[in-house]
Amino acid sequence: MLMEAGQHNKKKILFIFFITITAGIFISAAFTYSIELKIIDNKVSFTSQSPLAEWDDPRQQDACEEAVSLMAFSWLFEIPNYSAKIWRDKLLALSDYEQEKYGENRDASLEDIKNRIFEDYFDYSGVKIKSISSSDDIVKELEAGRLVLIPANGQALKNPNFKAPGPERHMVLIKGYDYENDEFITNDPGTRKGANYCYPADVLFDAIRPYKTGYHEPF
Repeated sequence: MLMEAGQHNKKKILFIFFITITAGIFISAAFTYSIELKIIDNKVSFTSQSPLAEWDDPRQQDACEEAVSLMAFSWLFEIPNYSAKIWRDKLLALSDYEQEKYGENRDASLEDIKNRIFEDYFDYSGVKIKSISSSDDIVKELEAGRLVLIPANGQALKNPNFKAPGPERHMVLIKGYDYENDEFITNDPGTRKGANYCYPADVLFDAIRPYKTGYHEPF
């Protein structure tokens, strides 16, 4: 069903880019950009990585990569928002697929998000990795109509909604930018309050950390 939706959106292209020293994922599509308001805000459906607050489930504790990938993919192909139960079922189906085929469903590197989730599971090959070096580069990608998925040290994000001290390895979807306040607008799956969550640009960029596939592998 997802790929059928994609057949009607052939002009949209999905990108993954590697940031020098740090890393991120960029997904292209149309965006809402108001010159008057000085804000970019892509309308992306939100799910936390534990849609029904089942945080005791180890799969959902480490499902940030699956959550941001599903949000980005559903937006890219203009799939309507799901109920919390359907989001949960899709997250677990993806997690179980990764475990069965690759023997790992916890932390996933950028390369494995590209190869295992987008290219294998979604059967979508329009992805690549690219270098950037500053938060301004992220803004430029947003201005070009792309989403940005970044791997981060979640503790460095200082999000008060995380269970202290926060996840060390975390994936966040950047959906927009507020020029006046110099803040990135995100869908952060690490909290049920993560829809449209704003991070100061310097805080978010400084928190970016690429990490390896596995279970809490060293940065």
